[in-house]
Amino acid sequence: MTRVIHTGDTHIGYQQYHSAERRQDFLDAFEQVVDDAIATDVAALVHAGDLFHDRRPELPDLLGTLTALRRLAAAEIPFLAVVGNHESTRGGQWLDLFERMDLATRLGAEPVVVGSTALYGLDHVPVSRREDLDYEFAPPGEAVDHRVLVSHGLFTPFAHANWETETVLTESSVDFDAVLLGDNHEAGIEQVGDTWVTYCGSTERASASERDARGYNVIEFEAEPGPAGIDIRQRSVETRPFVFVSVDLAAGEGSSRVRERVRQHDLDDAVVSVEITGDGEPVTPANIEAFAQDRGALVARVTDRREIDTETELSVSFADPDAAVDEKIRELELSEAALDIDETVRASKLADSNVREQVRQLVEDDVAAGSDDTKRNSATTDSAADGSEDLPTSETTTDEPTADADADGQLSLEDLQ
Repeated sequence: MTRVIHTGDTHIGYQQYHSAERRQDFLDAFEQVVDDAIATDVAALVHAGDLFHDRRPELPDLLGTLTALRRLAAAEIPFLAVVGNHESTRGGQWLDLFERMDLATRLGAEPVVVGSTALYGLDHVPVSRREDLDYEFAPPGEAVDHRVLVSHGLFTPFAHANWETETVLTESSVDFDAVLLGDNHEAGIEQVGDTWVTYCGSTERASASERDARGYNVIEFEAEPGPAGIDIRQRSVETRPFVFVSVDLAAGEGSSRVRERVRQHDLDDAVVSVEITGDGEPVTPANIEAFAQDRGALVARVTDRREIDTETELSVSFADPDAAVDEKIRELELSEAALDIDETVRASKLADSNVREQVRQLVEDDVAAGSDDTKRNSATTDSAADGSEDLPTSETTTDEPTADADADGQLSLEDLQ
């Protein structure tokens, strides 16, 4: 029997609500998973993407992650992972650096065998590029009981899906018994044909809408081949309490009624989310948030969902604007250059006085990169025209991952690694 932990969406470095304590919570949750992996002596810790919250984690988050990975390595527990959408970048991945340090293995088209189970990886791929995937995986070089795919994306038949699991399973060159997923922060298990498909859920609440307990999957692969020999169970992670207060105001009721409802809860060191509905008087969110913090809350946010008497219905949310903006940005599927600029402008990692210069430099770098690509393409075309061949040079050699199309226009999984 081979037992592994399946986790993902740890989002280390997320300074939720601009709170340093919340940022530490995300690292603490990941460390809990590492603690459990060592305590239960699992065969591997499998991470399904979004290890970090963004592409430029800060030094404390990197150091904390490195410390946790070193503890795993000392316990001889491999860390096997794929890249999520929060980590996508034009250059190399942090996961690649950890691999060069012998602290991680980036899963891909080649199998990594743990016990009698072969694990493969498929990084997050934007919707616009999925039609070109060929889903080619190398067969295991030895006899195994189970073949497992680890990936990151919103797969059917789960909520918000935009990636067809049946397509992946049908077109893959390997028959998978299980698919271990990240991206959907809610845990769940479904069966697609003869294959188990499961989300482990996130290890911390990345938004106030995530009300269920956070955790990870413990998966046991028995000697019996196929899905019948796989047991998947959810285990909880202890996280900072979230207190959800719903207030339906009747006519004439207002802030005093909201404070009364808030007062009924234990708010000590909690994140408090207050939702207001009904027909009562206007309420000033800042006053309610200050009231909750005075009663011990770490963070308080108020969402007033009442309809305003205008021609247009207005819903004002103060619960988690950063998460809402991040979600909309991801839906736009912007170019890597545009993502770099967005992150520079919105992320609070640069002094305001430096943002303009940094954005200018990013644009110049991108234009220069495009110019270099044009020159290389032109040189290649000219060489082909006169029958000469290009010799390898340092200018055309790079350690950065690329995604080149095959002759038939398809992208292989190797190209995306």
